[in-house]
Amino acid sequence: MIKKRNKGFTLIELLVVIAIIALLSTTVMTSLSAARQKSRNAKRMADMKAIQTALEMYYNDNNGYPNPGGGWRSECNSYGGFAANNVIPGLTPTYLGTFPSDPSMNRTGSVSCYLYNSNGTDYALLDHNGPDIVYTSNSTLIDPTRDGGSNPCIIDGTNIWSWKISSSPVSRCW
Repeated sequence: MIKKRNKGFTLIELLVVIAIIALLSTTVMTSLSAARQKSRNAKRMADMKAIQTALEMYYNDNNGYPNPGGGWRSECNSYGGFAANNVIPGLTPTYLGTFPSDPSMNRTGSVSCYLYNSNGTDYALLDHNGPDIVYTSNSTLIDPTRDGGSNPCIIDGTNIWSWKISSSPVSRCW
């Protein structure tokens, strides 16, 4: 009598394969998440540099920076809730085609916002309070006023919550 052998996988073999696939997919998803975060941070830095360049061109043509008067301006509700192209008056479309937005911005929650303030002579541009921003990834942009330290003009804390570009050292402590 010839015994027929069943073709297929055993339960243990299937469980091993499923476990390997789960482990590989977890590793891929983790590295993909980190890559997305780095990508968002790179976009933020590029946006801030583009805005800085546009502000310097504006300054060259007008002998001063756009002065909105009255404090910080942003698309986020807590800072005025302006339309993107009205965050910095006079900057778009002449010096900057469209005003960029933080890739993780939440307007209603006022999270991950680009903020602008100026007195006409100096300006400060912040990328503010984003939970997924790795602020320490670019130490030259860390805002000393918003680092959680005891001295508002130097980086001495650990609770960093803003990047900043400014026109001069005077505006560092805004």
